[in-house]
Amino acid sequence: MAQTKTTLAAEARAKAGKGAARAVRREGKVPAVIYGDNKEPVLIAINERVLLKELSNKQFFTHLCDLTVEGKTVLVLPRDVQLHPVNDRPEHADFLRVSEKTMIRVNVPVRVTNEKASPGLIKGGVINLVHHEIEVHCKATDIPEEFIMDIGGLELGGSLSIENLKLPKSVVPTLDGDFTIVSVVAPTAMKAEVEAPVAAAAVPAAAAAPAAAAGKAAAPAKAAPAKK
Repeated sequence: MAQTKTTLAAEARAKAGKGAARAVRREGKVPAVIYGDNKEPVLIAINERVLLKELSNKQFFTHLCDLTVEGKTVLVLPRDVQLHPVNDRPEHADFLRVSEKTMIRVNVPVRVTNEKASPGLIKGGVINLVHHEIEVHCKATDIPEEFIMDIGGLELGGSLSIENLKLPKSVVPTLDGDFTIVSVVAPTAMKAEVEAPVAAAAVPAAAAAPAAAAGKAAAPAKAAPAKK
């Protein structure tokens, strides 16, 4: 649950706008902005390869970052990276200034462990991960690395919920109640969960087909063109 910080170096950029952003990208950099903490936004540029490496880390958006710009280091939290719709290259990044007083909502990834010790899985069951990540409200300096769900003792039909996590008092889930995070179910149960939405969608389509056919049958026949 301990917080890990990353480090990034950036350079200031003077101009905003699409033309200036394209010029930055041609240099192999990604235009970005630092905002928040009741201060003026700062326009920056980050080396694209460095940013891509950081994006490969699943905890990138939950790690605080010491971002250095022209000799000055700012504590930030990565909030968004916009990707190109075709080649998935980063086109823009947003970083939020934070401090020990900053309260924030953030999605924390869930990781399942100890699968080989689950009696339910040994008997042929499968993992049903209901929440791949959980949104929490907490201090920026208290963001958990990840939520680890140990399913070592789960039988078929067993589950673990948010109550099975020992959360610090400063970390509060935004979902109410004791919701399930992961369960071990029979393969047939998992198949039924996947097929149910498909079957539900097929019912209106099947009902609409006869109605469409009836409409076509009731449509008046086009009159033959008059002979000249």
